[in-house]
Amino acid sequence: MNQPQSTQPFGTWPSPVNPETTGSLRDFSEPGWSAQGDLVWVESSSDQTNLMSTPAGTNTLQQLTDVSVGGGLLFGGGAFSIGSRLAAAVQHKTSQLLIIDLHTGRTRKLINLPGKAASPQLSPADRGLLFIHSVNNRDSLKIIPSLKQPQVYPLESQADFYNFPRWHPAGNRIAWMSWDHPAMPWDSARITTARIHIPDNGPPVLSDQQVIAGGPGISVVQPEWSPTGDSLAYVSDRTGWWQIYLHHLESGEHTQLTRAKAEHGLPAWLQEMRTFAFSPDGRTITFIRNQDGFGSLWQIDTTSLEEQQIKLDEDYAWLEGISLSPHSGRTAAVASGPRIPPRLITIEPTGKTRVIRRSLDRELPKDIFSDPDPISWEADSRTEIYGLFYPPQHPEYTGTGKPPLLVIVHSGPTRQKWAEFQARTQYFTSRGYAVLEVNYRGSTGYGRAYREALYGEWGAADVEDCVSGAGYVADQGWADPDRMAILGSSAGGLTVLQTLIAHPGLFQAGISLYGVANHLTLREVTPKFERYYSDQLIGPYPERADLYRERSPVFSADQIRDPVAVFQGGRDPVVPQDQAEAIVEALRENHVPHLYVLYPEEGHGFKKSENVSDFFHRTERFLAEHLQLHD
Repeated sequence: MNQPQSTQPFGTWPSPVNPETTGSLRDFSEPGWSAQGDLVWVESSSDQTNLMSTPAGTNTLQQLTDVSVGGGLLFGGGAFSIGSRLAAAVQHKTSQLLIIDLHTGRTRKLINLPGKAASPQLSPADRGLLFIHSVNNRDSLKIIPSLKQPQVYPLESQADFYNFPRWHPAGNRIAWMSWDHPAMPWDSARITTARIHIPDNGPPVLSDQQVIAGGPGISVVQPEWSPTGDSLAYVSDRTGWWQIYLHHLESGEHTQLTRAKAEHGLPAWLQEMRTFAFSPDGRTITFIRNQDGFGSLWQIDTTSLEEQQIKLDEDYAWLEGISLSPHSGRTAAVASGPRIPPRLITIEPTGKTRVIRRSLDRELPKDIFSDPDPISWEADSRTEIYGLFYPPQHPEYTGTGKPPLLVIVHSGPTRQKWAEFQARTQYFTSRGYAVLEVNYRGSTGYGRAYREALYGEWGAADVEDCVSGAGYVADQGWADPDRMAILGSSAGGLTVLQTLIAHPGLFQAGISLYGVANHLTLREVTPKFERYYSDQLIGPYPERADLYRERSPVFSADQIRDPVAVFQGGRDPVVPQDQAEAIVEALRENHVPHLYVLYPEEGHGFKKSENVSDFFHRTERFLAEHLQLHD
């Protein structure tokens, strides 16, 4: 029997979704299987990232490393790979390559390297190692032919960036993804194959090197050899959507496997972002399909091209890091849903799931969480914009009138808000807020044309999409137009600041987390990966220096009139601390109500649970004050 709900003002409901809970979620990534059926993955807490495993046939949890692991290129990823009996990993801070015996748990340092490393890939029978290496901002594909006598040799260094190095199952070929400045990997990239000869002594030699997919104006990602070695699968957006293809080695032909108007790949911000995997016999491919921000699991026959959905027995709405067991046919993935915090799971071919590891030790009741509706609206008479709308949700409370609205802007900007578990969103919906997560022009998930619609318009189109989205929600009667706030991090923080400048009074509060504030000084410290990113999103520099200044909030911050909370990490290598403090100084000089919080030990994103908790507490109080919420 349902208990009657208590009436209390929206935005003030007591909630068990507290900062201590949302700040202590474990993070899982890169699950993979050994030849014997051991499941291995990367697990991160607030201050440590370890390699964990569950040995085949057991329910035992083992910690394989006592040092943090993680690839040091791009924005991370590519922490390890699994061979037959061994795993190879990258130590996060030093980029040392580590070898772990999966049976004994013994770890040894393989070799010390200058610079940074990522994506170590063990060869068949664990003889050698491919990996990506960067020294003095020069990336290359390198090899250690023998783990017994570790010596490093360069294989390929003509490209600016590399990802997804892969061994052919026979060990006589390799494949990899690469791209060059000024393109980002979602603009133009290549997949290359080559034969490799490894002599008993001396450097390995590549021959018959061929670009088999991609090129100017085509994004390709994730080359994967079939277990039988007769084909190579990959993802390409040559049709306007990321679809899965199969390259047949003998004939040289390419077969398009998927055709749905959906995405089957992800933007390569990280190393090793996998969205599909071969079955052990190579006859089928299991893959993740992204439609409107919801992820589903599918399988396709590589010969008949017949596909079918694998319907899961839980309400998972997003999947990542897919990997298939070489023996059992089970799939491992990181899964979550609006009402399900992230879990590491295995999936039977029938769709039956088993939880291996939970991000929370204590599960919260599902009815405290809000389910999103995928919505769309028009930013102008021609452009359809997308987002996820979450209504307020609490089993014990209801409000009167209309709830306050929090508009959340994702970072990137070439990213997307998915229907995964969003701790930040659920924190506020469980307290009586309506939340709109905006997938503005430039977001992934809606095809290449939509992704490119932000080019030349960053700081303008994204602003208008957030403004029109808030207006749409208010016009539908879903939220109070006089109690609206906007929140974003990194590129999303730029959108927040630009919105407050261009539309004063529309939002009663703004929250910027390590937001971009000055494009001109940012160019001087931009990491190699994003060196020419702004040239696409804003315009060529210095030819369009006027636009860089116009789209930099710091030069117009004196026009901000609405209260702003600014959160910043003191060790942020992407958006330096001085950008946040320039905004804060302008707010101070113009007597604008504001809050400035600096976390000295944090980087680009807050990791420490105590800081995440502090952020939620401060933000909740800030919004309650400036949206005039009353208990």
